[in-house]
Amino acid sequence: MKKPLIGLTPVHDTDNNDIKMRPTYLRALKAAGGIPVVMPLEADEDDWIRLVDELDGFVFTGGPDVHPFLFGEETQAHCGNVSEARDRMEISLLPLILERKKPVLGICRGIQVLNIALGGTIWQDIFSMTKPEFPIAHSQPFAYHMPSHTVSLTQGTLLHKICGADTLRVNSMHHQAVKELGQGLTASAYSPDHLIEALEMPGYPFFVGVQWHPEYLWENNEEAFRLFKRFIEAAC
Repeated sequence: MKKPLIGLTPVHDTDNNDIKMRPTYLRALKAAGGIPVVMPLEADEDDWIRLVDELDGFVFTGGPDVHPFLFGEETQAHCGNVSEARDRMEISLLPLILERKKPVLGICRGIQVLNIALGGTIWQDIFSMTKPEFPIAHSQPFAYHMPSHTVSLTQGTLLHKICGADTLRVNSMHHQAVKELGQGLTASAYSPDHLIEALEMPGYPFFVGVQWHPEYLWENNEEAFRLFKRFIEAAC
């Protein structure tokens, strides 16, 4: 079977204008049977169309905050750095992907930008804007290959079927999270403090976003590896 080409949206280092990619994403996709391809940050419309036509699936990776103007809000005091170029690239890219019904996987920032691109909103800073009885460590104090909290999966969702479990132990390294869902999306996992931790698009061949980082967990976590495997299968 021909291995699918998987496009990854790049991390943009705004300090020196470099683009980069964590090897954890590349290793997970390769192990699942795909060929990872790091996409450019800038291209014209014809180039984007060609890339979307040529690539078989797309991963919207982690990274900096999304500019609040893109979801109709003022900048909250605890909002972090943004990349205008990356915001523009990813939000422009998604409609081309959806038009062609190609598989989409969003991770951390990825789930947030997918939601925003479809008209949803996010919490700009969950620690100052939400007041749970027991504050979950959404920015965990230890290594990312270890889980730090649980999520409850929504029965009947694609993610629930992929994982084959009602709860998962996940890692966590974020200060923003999905708030109001975008058009056509449904929540498929929640944290113990009731934040949306995963979303998907019912009826679409494969469209899943997760707030955690399965690319750090897949080697020792069957559910994380199954997520990558199912994504690659959808791209074949």
